[in-house]
Amino acid sequence: MVSAVAVWYNGAIAGEGARALSQGSDRLFHVLDPRQFDRPLLDDLCALTTRLRQHAKSRLGARSLQTLLPHKRAMLYFTQPSTRTFLSFDNACHLLGVRTSEIRDPSTSSEVKGESFEDSIRTFSSYVDVIIMRTREAGMAAQSAALMDRIERSVPIINAGSGKDQHPTQALLDIYTLERSFEARGGLDGKTIGLMGDLRRGRTARSLAYLMKNYRGVRMVFIAPDDFAMEGDIKEHLREHGIPFEEVADPASVIGELDAVYVTRLQTEHDVGEESKGFEHARFRIGSEQLPALKPDAVIMHPLPRGPELEPAVDGDPRAMYWRQERNGMWMRVALLVKIFGVEGELPD
Repeated sequence: MVSAVAVWYNGAIAGEGARALSQGSDRLFHVLDPRQFDRPLLDDLCALTTRLRQHAKSRLGARSLQTLLPHKRAMLYFTQPSTRTFLSFDNACHLLGVRTSEIRDPSTSSEVKGESFEDSIRTFSSYVDVIIMRTREAGMAAQSAALMDRIERSVPIINAGSGKDQHPTQALLDIYTLERSFEARGGLDGKTIGLMGDLRRGRTARSLAYLMKNYRGVRMVFIAPDDFAMEGDIKEHLREHGIPFEEVADPASVIGELDAVYVTRLQTEHDVGEESKGFEHARFRIGSEQLPALKPDAVIMHPLPRGPELEPAVDGDPRAMYWRQERNGMWMRVALLVKIFGVEGELPD
């Protein structure tokens, strides 16, 4: 697969995916990888998300959002099962007046006749103005962006989940949730963030960890059994950017130190053989018995769907933010589309 990650910083892109950012970090084109986002752009997206939500609270405001992009069309190419990401993108499009088409099974497209993946993507680009894609295989969004950068009618590619690799829009909504949750405590800067569960194969945890380079004084704690520990590329990235982290296999030893705990499910869809069989759900979970050990103002997050790692009894705890996190996803994706198409200046005051 072609990698679209080269030099992302300050809008200077080298190699494939050269249109990921253009005209500096305030403009977006492709959204492929969390490493392409700097702090000013993250802050801008978070502020824009809040502004859009406020607009939608009134009938007049909601109608004004509908007038922003009624001339645009989106393809939702989701060949990996999805509930939240698909619905949030679909509804984000509708909130802005964007018309949508979808393919959720490659057997319903000409790929079943032998058409290449690249030819399918190029076909989509003839009919729509943005392609939002989720695939089982890593690197497909980057490959699509590289193709777009070679053809005359290039449209933005949004990575809505790429194998075990990256899920940048999930990371953006997670950052927004953290910033909102810590609003009265100075934001995300200076906080201790714990990621717990299947970290080796969890693209949501990987993507969120990549974004931590943008926040001052953050400390990361990776909580997982050895066989499911965070991969070396993430740890090297954190070292490179001076982000302290530690790895522990006993959640009880650190849970009281965390400002936020981000729980992830066991990624059984990526099993090779029976590698998930020995995972100790009873240890790596948040349930009623773990709640007293958490800080009174801690934040509990989960990208959903959940399994035994997050007890439904936690839902009623005021520290549980995952249902709010889910709704935040739709609004962050509204903000992404507004930013990509450059219509934020058309929002009424």
